[in-house]
Amino acid sequence: MALVARYHPPMNAETPASQDKFRRYRAAKKARGLKEIRMWLPDVHSAEFKAEMERFAEYQRNSAEEREVMEFGEALMADTLKDMPPY
Repeated sequence: MALVARYHPPMNAETPASQDKFRRYRAAKKARGLKEIRMWLPDVHSAEFKAEMERFAEYQRNSAEEREVMEFGEALMADTLKDMPPY
């Protein structure tokens, strides 16, 4: 049995059939009154994102305003849950 090398397109390559499939999918969504949007979001795995979140968390931990908000929320929940039966 002879071995034959075959070309396999990359996983993300769109074939004409898949392009048509997506074209029909988008047309159906548009007909339902929906609009396609594309969004760029922060990479949550990047070092810059992690550093910014750590900086923000540190600010929140040391913020008197945040402490006041948390105390208010905790008091509100305690008041809300006081009349509920235990599980």
